Amino acid sequence: MDNKVITDELINERLEAKGFGEKQSEDESLARESVLNHFGVKFTTGFNNNAEFSIYEESTADGYSVWVATHDVRNISICEDVHYYDTDLADRLAEFIQNSNGDEDFPEYVYVDDDGADFIDYAIEQVFAYQSERLEEEVINELIDEGYEEQD
Repeated sequence: MDNKVITDELINERLEAKGFGEKQSEDESLARESVLNHFGVKFTTGFNNNAEFSIYEESTADGYSVWVATHDVRNISICEDVHYYDTDLADRLAEFIQNSNGDEDFPEYVYVDDDGADFIDYAIEQVFAYQSERLEEEVINELIDEGYEEQD
């Protein structure tokens, strides 16, 4: 009787089929595509009051730059939505993506004034790593259900 053993290669093969394997983790554009498709999110650079989340730069009265990250551009909370540093934006964007209710047919839109901004890349990396871990556990459980055994 042949024992079916769970290997790293088998796990990766299944993860790649789901869009979250080594191939995608090594290619920023594939990782971005996988994250956005999986969570049903699309970026737009055209300002839209109907976007589910918006991130953009504003200027203060005395000429300093601040960044706004909000669910409602008509009701901005200075304490929660305005950021002095753009480094804070990756966490806000990652949180939005992970909690998105969008899908392929009805995506949730995120307005950004620069879709090449570093905080977007950092957010995608965070979400990709988070989802990869979750899917790896799922894949292992599926394999066990299919009669595979974990390596010693």
